[in-house]
Amino acid sequence: MSRMDSTPVGHGIRPANDTAPPTALSIAGSDSGGSAGMHADLRAFFSCGVHGMTAVTAVTVQNTLGVTDMVEIPPETVAAQIESVSSDIGVNAVKTGVLPSAACIEAVLRACDRQGIGRGGRTPLVIDPVAASRNGEPLLHRDALEALRTEAFPRASLVTPNLDEVRLLTGMEVRDRQQLWEAAKAIHDFGPEYVLIKSGHLPEDPECVDLLFDGSEATPLPGPRYATVHTHGAGDVFASATTAALAKGSPVERAVRLGKRFVTRSVEHAYPLGSGIGPVSTFWRTSSRSI
Repeated sequence: MSRMDSTPVGHGIRPANDTAPPTALSIAGSDSGGSAGMHADLRAFFSCGVHGMTAVTAVTVQNTLGVTDMVEIPPETVAAQIESVSSDIGVNAVKTGVLPSAACIEAVLRACDRQGIGRGGRTPLVIDPVAASRNGEPLLHRDALEALRTEAFPRASLVTPNLDEVRLLTGMEVRDRQQLWEAAKAIHDFGPEYVLIKSGHLPEDPECVDLLFDGSEATPLPGPRYATVHTHGAGDVFASATTAALAKGSPVERAVRLGKRFVTRSVEHAYPLGSGIGPVSTFWRTSSRSI
């Protein structure tokens, strides 16, 4: 073995580019099938040129057919993960996924407050209020919905519910594009700076028109609707690509537009996997021809 072959990794020749990229933290649950949750967040962060970190809130047992079990991480452990990476590495933007209980939400918010994360702090906070799996299995205790509404949303830079989550949080059934504004206003009344209503669950609409609302102005974000059932993780990818843009310094409206562009391409390149619903793909942004 040559001297170069025996050089330990991390020692010897200095890499050509040793500048750290922006960082983003996913506070979310795992998906053993690798399609949604923190796995989708990390793939999107990487594809958008951001170093991803995690604070795991729950471990799910799931595949493309659905979720069969979930184990919650103790709230103090979730908070410790947030503080560990924030105090050492630093965080440029934060996204939450499933926060399964009021106790978990309270622990996360206390840790975020201590680290300057959220409205009034130096680090933007995106709350994706994941309440159920793609197949409808509940992922939250009932008390978590109230904690999201009253405690978490007022701290958020951006809240990104889909239409099922709008229904659980407000009782509103959104059936057409005209009702998106009412949904956005109802969520904004809980106190976030911006609201993004994700309309992917309006299958009768020939387009996929999401709506960004800042409390006074509503901005439609139209995009194509692709004829595919393989959309697992689309909401996560939209929110995490937006978070990555925030980590790079984009203002909220531009970050959301970049996130929309990213998830649209990811749905376009979605692929079948297993026997159920396959994931949207972030591979369009990376090359699969080299290692």
